[in-house]
Amino acid sequence: MIFSVAIKGYHMRFKNRTQAAGLLSKELKKYKNKNPLILGIPRGAMPIAEILHQRLGGDLDVVLVHKIGAPDHPEFAIGAVSESGLLYLSPIFGKTQSNSDPMRELIQREVQRLKMRRELYASLKVDVSPLNKTVILVDDGIATGATILSAIQVVKSLKPKRLICAVPVASSQAIQLIEKEVDELVVLERPREFYSVSQFYDDFEQVSDDQVVQILKRSQAVKNVREKKVQRMEGESFRQRGLDHD
Repeated sequence: MIFSVAIKGYHMRFKNRTQAAGLLSKELKKYKNKNPLILGIPRGAMPIAEILHQRLGGDLDVVLVHKIGAPDHPEFAIGAVSESGLLYLSPIFGKTQSNSDPMRELIQREVQRLKMRRELYASLKVDVSPLNKTVILVDDGIATGATILSAIQVVKSLKPKRLICAVPVASSQAIQLIEKEVDELVVLERPREFYSVSQFYDDFEQVSDDQVVQILKRSQAVKNVREKKVQRMEGESFRQRGLDHD
């Protein structure tokens, strides 16, 4: 795939996800009114994805993947799994270890958790296929890259026309892995030292499932308003053509 990488180097901590989303939207403005499908990874990415949806238009949905933590270090992502069971393992983690009983049990638990989350979001799912669409995949930051690479695998299997990955901050290691897998990678900040995503935000409040549900509800309302406006404009244009013809 042909790719381009934009690393802006703001050299800053973000006040919160709202500020980060505002900066990202400026870098993605060429996709405004191009009807992109914006996919957020619940839960942390969804406040950013919502703002991009408001400013760029198109559709908003979720892509459900969850990180797999090391058995002895749960916070260190060694891979990620999708709701269908598609597994991505970091190159630094031995593949043979994925067949161990503890790992298989952990993967099964995460798949079940994702299926439960899908049921929670199901009534609000936009149900827009990425097929032949411009897809903007969003997260609030990337440390190892395991989770977003799993999401990329899921989206690419659905044959989008163009896949853009957009994040406020990412480690150099993650950028090297991701840039080969997408058509465009937009990163606002690539720090030299990267310990966790939260270190780059003054406010990194946890996002709940209830908040994600409310975001999806609001995005659907925004979409409905846009569609009614388009229908009204088309109706007025049709009536005007009729008057002109008379």
